[in-house]
Amino acid sequence: MAGSAGTILRTIDGGRSWSSVGPADAAQLQFRDIEAFDARHAVALTIGSGTDSRIYTTSDGGRTWSRTFQNEDAAAFYDCLTFLDHRHGLALSDPVDGRFRILATRDGGRTWSVLPSAGMPPALDGEFAFAASGTCLVSAGGRAFFATGGGATARVFSSGDLGRTWRVATTPIPSGPSAGIYGLDFRDPHHGLAVGGDYTIPASAPSGAAVTRDGRSWTVATSPPGEYRSGVAWFGRLAFAVGPTGSDLSSDGGLTWRRFDTGSFDAVACVRHTCWASGEQGRVARLTHPH
Repeated sequence: MAGSAGTILRTIDGGRSWSSVGPADAAQLQFRDIEAFDARHAVALTIGSGTDSRIYTTSDGGRTWSRTFQNEDAAAFYDCLTFLDHRHGLALSDPVDGRFRILATRDGGRTWSVLPSAGMPPALDGEFAFAASGTCLVSAGGRAFFATGGGATARVFSSGDLGRTWRVATTPIPSGPSAGIYGLDFRDPHHGLAVGGDYTIPASAPSGAAVTRDGRSWTVATSPPGEYRSGVAWFGRLAFAVGPTGSDLSSDGGLTWRRFDTGSFDAVACVRHTCWASGEQGRVARLTHPH
Protein backbone atom coordinates (compact mmCIF):
# COMPACT_ATOMS: atom_id res chain seq x y z
CA MET A 1 0.00 0.00 0.00
CA ALA A 2 1.19 3.53 -0.73
CA GLY A 3 -0.04 7.01 0.14
CA SER A 4 0.73 10.52 1.33
CA ALA A 5 3.62 11.65 3.54
CA GLY A 6 5.96 9.23 1.78
CA THR A 7 4.04 6.22 3.07
CA ILE A 8 4.60 2.69 1.77
CA LEU A 9 3.24 -0.16 3.89
CA ARG A 10 4.14 -3.84 3.58
CA THR A 11 2.50 -6.94 5.01
CA ILE A 12 3.77 -10.52 4.95
CA ASP A 13 0.95 -12.09 7.02
CA GLY A 14 -2.15 -11.38 4.97
CA GLY A 15 -2.75 -7.92 6.41
CA ARG A 16 -2.74 -8.79 10.14
CA SER A 17 0.30 -6.56 10.66
CA TRP A 18 2.00 -3.88 8.57
CA SER A 19 5.43 -2.29 8.51
CA SER A 20 6.33 1.14 7.13
CA VAL A 21 9.03 0.80 4.46
CA GLY A 22 8.88 4.08 2.52
CA PRO A 23 12.09 5.76 1.25
CA ALA A 24 13.55 8.19 3.76
CA ASP A 25 13.99 10.98 1.21
CA ALA A 26 10.31 10.83 0.14
CA ALA A 27 8.76 11.73 3.51
CA GLN A 28 7.19 14.92 2.13
CA LEU A 29 5.93 13.36 -1.10
CA GLN A 30 2.73 11.59 -2.14
CA PHE A 31 2.94 8.04 -3.44
CA ARG A 32 0.05 7.28 -5.79
CA ASP A 33 1.06 4.07 -7.53
CA ILE A 34 3.05 1.00 -6.58
CA GLU A 35 3.64 -2.11 -8.70
CA ALA A 36 4.93 -5.16 -6.85
CA PHE A 37 6.28 -8.18 -8.73
CA ASP A 38 6.90 -10.45 -5.73
CA ALA A 39 7.71 -10.19 -2.02
CA ARG A 40 10.99 -8.37 -2.69
CA HIS A 41 10.70 -6.40 -5.94
CA ALA A 42 8.51 -3.30 -6.39
CA VAL A 43 8.39 0.03 -8.23
CA ALA A 44 6.67 3.07 -6.70
CA LEU A 45 5.70 6.48 -8.10
CA THR A 46 5.34 9.82 -6.33
CA ILE A 47 3.27 12.55 -7.96
CA GLY A 48 3.61 16.28 -8.26
CA SER A 49 4.98 19.08 -10.40
CA GLY A 50 8.65 19.18 -11.30
CA THR A 51 10.96 17.15 -9.09
CA ASP A 52 8.11 15.87 -6.90
CA SER A 53 7.41 13.30 -9.63
CA ARG A 54 9.80 10.44 -8.88
CA ILE A 55 10.15 6.68 -9.29
CA TYR A 56 11.73 4.39 -6.71
CA THR A 57 12.61 0.70 -6.91
CA THR A 58 13.36 -1.92 -4.27
CA SER A 59 14.73 -5.45 -4.55
CA ASP A 60 14.74 -6.30 -0.83
CA GLY A 61 11.14 -5.83 0.27
CA GLY A 62 11.48 -2.11 1.00
CA ARG A 63 14.50 -2.22 3.31
CA THR A 64 16.35 -0.08 0.77
CA TRP A 65 15.15 1.98 -2.20
CA SER A 66 16.84 3.43 -5.27
CA ARG A 67 15.54 6.60 -6.88
CA THR A 68 15.66 5.65 -10.56
CA PHE A 69 13.84 8.67 -12.00
CA GLN A 70 13.29 12.28 -10.96
CA ASN A 71 11.38 14.61 -13.24
CA GLU A 72 13.28 17.79 -14.09
CA ASP A 73 10.67 19.32 -16.42
CA ALA A 74 8.51 21.87 -14.58
CA ALA A 75 5.73 21.34 -17.14
CA ALA A 76 5.42 17.60 -16.44
CA PHE A 77 3.30 15.96 -13.72
CA TYR A 78 3.39 12.16 -13.55
CA ASP A 79 0.15 10.47 -12.44
CA CYS A 80 0.49 6.68 -12.59
CA LEU A 81 2.50 3.76 -13.92
CA THR A 82 2.04 0.20 -15.16
CA PHE A 83 4.16 -2.79 -16.12
CA LEU A 84 3.33 -4.96 -19.12
CA ASP A 85 5.78 -7.59 -17.85
CA HIS A 86 8.66 -7.68 -15.37
CA ARG A 87 10.90 -5.63 -17.68
CA HIS A 88 8.69 -3.26 -19.65
CA GLY A 89 6.94 -0.45 -17.81
CA LEU A 90 5.34 2.90 -18.60
CA ALA A 91 4.58 6.04 -16.60
CA LEU A 92 2.12 8.74 -17.66
CA SER A 93 2.48 12.51 -17.35
CA ASP A 94 -0.17 15.13 -17.97
CA PRO A 95 0.24 16.89 -21.33
CA VAL A 96 3.46 18.70 -22.10
CA ASP A 97 3.37 20.92 -25.20
CA GLY A 98 -0.13 19.67 -26.02
CA ARG A 99 0.43 15.91 -25.78
CA PHE A 100 0.48 13.38 -22.95
CA ARG A 101 4.02 12.31 -22.10
CA ILE A 102 5.09 8.67 -21.71
CA LEU A 103 8.11 7.53 -19.73
CA ALA A 104 9.35 4.00 -20.43
CA THR A 105 11.65 1.38 -18.92
CA ARG A 106 12.96 -1.85 -20.45
CA ASP A 107 14.88 -3.12 -17.42
CA GLY A 108 12.29 -3.43 -14.67
CA GLY A 109 12.44 0.21 -13.61
CA ARG A 110 16.20 0.62 -13.17
CA THR A 111 16.41 3.19 -15.99
CA TRP A 112 13.75 5.35 -17.68
CA SER A 113 13.50 7.45 -20.84
CA VAL A 114 10.87 9.82 -22.26
CA LEU A 115 9.35 8.42 -25.46
CA PRO A 116 8.95 10.60 -28.56
CA SER A 117 5.55 12.32 -28.72
CA ALA A 118 4.98 11.80 -32.47
CA GLY A 119 2.77 8.75 -31.88
CA MET A 120 0.58 10.45 -29.27
CA PRO A 121 -2.68 12.13 -30.41
CA PRO A 122 -3.08 15.76 -29.34
CA ALA A 123 -4.66 16.41 -25.96
CA LEU A 124 -7.92 18.31 -25.69
CA ASP A 125 -8.00 21.73 -24.09
CA GLY A 126 -7.86 21.21 -20.32
CA GLU A 127 -7.42 17.43 -20.61
CA PHE A 128 -5.34 15.60 -18.00
CA ALA A 129 -5.23 12.34 -16.02
CA PHE A 130 -6.35 11.78 -12.43
CA ALA A 131 -3.78 10.37 -10.00
CA ALA A 132 -6.43 9.54 -7.39
CA SER A 133 -6.04 5.75 -7.28
CA GLY A 134 -2.99 4.95 -9.39
CA THR A 135 -5.21 3.33 -12.03
CA CYS A 136 -5.32 5.99 -14.73
CA LEU A 137 -2.72 3.88 -16.59
CA VAL A 138 -3.12 0.08 -16.72
CA SER A 139 -2.16 -2.83 -18.95
CA ALA A 140 -3.41 -6.26 -19.98
CA GLY A 141 -2.32 -8.81 -22.56
CA GLY A 142 0.53 -6.71 -23.87
CA ARG A 143 -1.57 -3.57 -24.35
CA ALA A 144 -1.46 -0.36 -22.29
CA PHE A 145 -4.42 1.92 -21.62
CA PHE A 146 -4.78 5.30 -19.95
CA ALA A 147 -7.84 7.38 -19.09
CA THR A 148 -8.47 11.11 -18.93
CA GLY A 149 -10.81 13.87 -17.84
CA GLY A 150 -10.70 17.61 -17.50
CA GLY A 151 -11.57 18.36 -21.13
CA ALA A 152 -14.72 18.30 -23.22
CA THR A 153 -14.90 14.48 -23.16
CA ALA A 154 -13.38 11.70 -21.06
CA ARG A 155 -11.20 9.51 -23.25
CA VAL A 156 -9.24 6.25 -23.18
CA PHE A 157 -5.93 5.92 -25.03
CA SER A 158 -4.47 2.52 -25.95
CA SER A 159 -1.13 1.25 -27.24
CA GLY A 160 0.03 -2.14 -28.47
CA ASP A 161 3.69 -1.29 -29.08
CA LEU A 162 5.05 -0.49 -25.61
CA GLY A 163 3.82 3.09 -25.66
CA ARG A 164 5.34 4.29 -28.92
CA THR A 165 2.01 4.92 -30.70
CA TRP A 166 -1.51 5.43 -29.33
CA ARG A 167 -5.07 5.47 -30.54
CA VAL A 168 -7.83 7.23 -28.62
CA ALA A 169 -11.55 6.63 -28.03
CA THR A 170 -14.19 8.83 -26.45
CA THR A 171 -16.33 7.53 -23.59
CA PRO A 172 -19.79 8.48 -22.28
CA ILE A 173 -18.48 9.33 -18.80
CA PRO A 174 -19.00 13.09 -18.23
CA SER A 175 -15.88 15.24 -18.19
CA GLY A 176 -15.03 18.66 -16.81
CA PRO A 177 -12.49 20.58 -14.70
CA SER A 178 -12.77 18.03 -11.86
CA ALA A 179 -14.64 15.26 -13.68
CA GLY A 180 -13.79 12.34 -15.90
CA ILE A 181 -12.40 8.81 -15.59
CA TYR A 182 -10.60 8.22 -12.29
CA GLY A 183 -10.19 4.43 -12.41
CA LEU A 184 -9.53 1.97 -15.22
CA ASP A 185 -9.00 -1.80 -15.36
CA PHE A 186 -8.81 -4.46 -18.09
CA ARG A 187 -9.35 -8.18 -17.68
CA ASP A 188 -7.76 -8.77 -21.10
CA PRO A 189 -7.07 -6.50 -24.10
CA HIS A 190 -10.78 -6.39 -24.96
CA HIS A 191 -12.80 -6.30 -21.72
CA GLY A 192 -12.35 -3.07 -19.79
CA LEU A 193 -14.03 -1.05 -17.04
CA ALA A 194 -13.92 2.68 -16.40
CA VAL A 195 -15.31 4.58 -13.42
CA GLY A 196 -15.26 8.18 -12.35
CA GLY A 197 -17.45 11.21 -11.88
CA ASP A 198 -16.68 14.50 -10.16
CA TYR A 199 -14.84 14.26 -6.84
CA THR A 200 -16.34 17.61 -5.76
CA ILE A 201 -19.85 16.06 -6.04
CA PRO A 202 -19.20 12.55 -4.66
CA ALA A 203 -22.87 11.64 -4.13
CA SER A 204 -23.91 12.11 -7.77
CA ALA A 205 -22.46 10.46 -10.88
CA PRO A 206 -25.41 9.13 -12.92
CA SER A 207 -23.20 8.13 -15.88
CA GLY A 208 -20.03 7.46 -13.92
CA ALA A 209 -19.22 3.97 -15.24
CA ALA A 210 -18.60 2.54 -18.71
CA VAL A 211 -17.55 -0.75 -20.28
CA THR A 212 -15.81 -1.96 -23.42
CA ARG A 213 -15.86 -5.43 -24.93
CA ASP A 214 -13.57 -4.75 -27.85
CA GLY A 215 -10.96 -2.49 -26.26
CA ARG A 216 -12.01 0.36 -28.53
CA SER A 217 -15.64 1.47 -28.12
CA TRP A 218 -17.24 2.35 -24.77
CA THR A 219 -20.85 2.27 -23.58
CA VAL A 220 -22.29 3.63 -20.35
CA ALA A 221 -23.27 1.10 -17.69
CA THR A 222 -27.01 0.37 -17.66
CA SER A 223 -27.05 0.61 -13.87
CA PRO A 224 -23.91 2.46 -12.68
CA PRO A 225 -22.95 3.00 -9.03
CA GLY A 226 -24.58 6.43 -9.34
CA GLU A 227 -21.89 8.12 -7.26
CA TYR A 228 -18.27 9.14 -7.77
CA ARG A 229 -15.91 6.16 -7.85
CA SER A 230 -12.12 6.49 -7.96
CA GLY A 231 -11.01 2.85 -8.27
CA VAL A 232 -12.16 -0.28 -10.09
CA ALA A 233 -10.78 -3.81 -10.38
CA TRP A 234 -11.65 -7.11 -12.00
CA PHE A 235 -11.89 -10.10 -9.65
CA GLY A 236 -12.25 -13.04 -11.99
CA ARG A 237 -15.68 -12.57 -13.59
CA LEU A 238 -16.69 -10.16 -10.83
CA ALA A 239 -15.68 -6.51 -10.53
CA PHE A 240 -15.48 -4.03 -7.68
CA ALA A 241 -15.61 -0.23 -7.65
CA VAL A 242 -14.72 1.96 -4.67
CA GLY A 243 -15.07 5.59 -3.68
CA PRO A 244 -15.56 7.88 -0.69
CA THR A 245 -19.27 7.01 -0.34
CA GLY A 246 -19.11 3.23 -0.72
CA SER A 247 -18.20 0.14 -2.72
CA ASP A 248 -20.09 -1.63 -5.48
CA LEU A 249 -20.09 -5.09 -7.05
CA SER A 250 -20.80 -6.13 -10.65
CA SER A 251 -21.30 -9.72 -11.78
CA ASP A 252 -22.13 -8.97 -15.42
CA GLY A 253 -18.99 -7.32 -16.75
CA GLY A 254 -19.70 -3.84 -15.42
CA LEU A 255 -23.15 -3.34 -16.95
CA THR A 256 -24.96 -3.25 -13.60
CA TRP A 257 -23.62 -2.43 -10.15
CA ARG A 258 -25.01 -2.87 -6.63
CA ARG A 259 -23.80 -1.32 -3.39
CA PHE A 260 -22.44 -3.74 -0.77
CA ASP A 261 -20.52 -1.42 1.58
CA THR A 262 -20.73 2.23 2.67
CA GLY A 263 -17.16 2.71 3.89
CA SER A 264 -14.76 5.18 2.28
CA PHE A 265 -12.00 3.86 0.01
CA ASP A 266 -9.88 5.45 -2.72
CA ALA A 267 -8.26 2.49 -4.44
CA VAL A 268 -8.79 -1.24 -4.99
CA ALA A 269 -6.60 -3.99 -6.43
CA CYS A 270 -7.19 -7.73 -6.76
CA VAL A 271 -4.54 -10.46 -6.88
CA ARG A 272 -5.36 -14.16 -7.12
CA HIS A 273 -8.12 -14.83 -4.57
CA THR A 274 -7.89 -11.55 -2.63
CA CYS A 275 -8.86 -7.92 -3.16
CA TRP A 276 -7.35 -5.05 -1.18
CA ALA A 277 -8.94 -1.62 -0.74
CA SER A 278 -7.29 1.43 0.82
CA GLY A 279 -8.50 4.86 1.83
CA GLU A 280 -7.99 7.95 3.93
CA GLN A 281 -6.41 7.85 7.40
CA GLY A 282 -4.74 4.52 6.69
CA ARG A 283 -7.95 2.54 6.19
CA VAL A 284 -7.26 -0.88 4.63
CA ALA A 285 -9.68 -3.76 3.95
CA ARG A 286 -9.31 -7.25 2.54
CA LEU A 287 -11.91 -9.26 0.66
CA THR A 288 -11.23 -12.95 0.07
CA HIS A 289 -13.00 -15.10 -2.50
CA PRO A 290 -13.73 -18.67 -1.35
CA HIS A 291 -11.88 -21.31 -3.37
